[in-house]
Amino acid sequence: MIRPATARDVRAIYEIVSPYAHRRILVAKDLIDYFEHLQEFVVAEVDGEVVGCGALHVFWEDIAEIRTLAVREEFRGRGVGKAIVNELEGRARTLRISRLFCLTFEVDFFARLGYCGIDEAPVSPDALRELLLSHDDGTAEFLDLARVKPNTLGNSRMLKKL
Repeated sequence: MIRPATARDVRAIYEIVSPYAHRRILVAKDLIDYFEHLQEFVVAEVDGEVVGCGALHVFWEDIAEIRTLAVREEFRGRGVGKAIVNELEGRARTLRISRLFCLTFEVDFFARLGYCGIDEAPVSPDALRELLLSHDDGTAEFLDLARVKPNTLGNSRMLKKL
């Protein structure tokens, strides 16, 4: 079952993401960051246990990012990640977002879901000027800013048109 995350899920999200952050697959965040962005998250639940998570972060009027997609190791390969992405894509469509971005090491996974590699941030110069005002590290990663390079080394930038 995929559902919106609640405040009671935040510690489980943190625990699911932590091993990936430790291996530098996902960006390490403090627990408070998950509470502050709770409304962006959905979780996958199996038999009452949270086994996966993902977030939808809107950048601009036509583009958002799928971020912090993670599944407990023992549940990988069972369609949990795909179900989370499908839910986040549905939420993006509801918001009338036409493009989804991800920064990932899981290129094959996202390619199977229709995402294609890109080289640069796919926004207009006007949007770029506005996005540069953001203090969000994920937005900085999207823009490929120097201050977040250690977080993005080796990742692939991918995009899907909805």
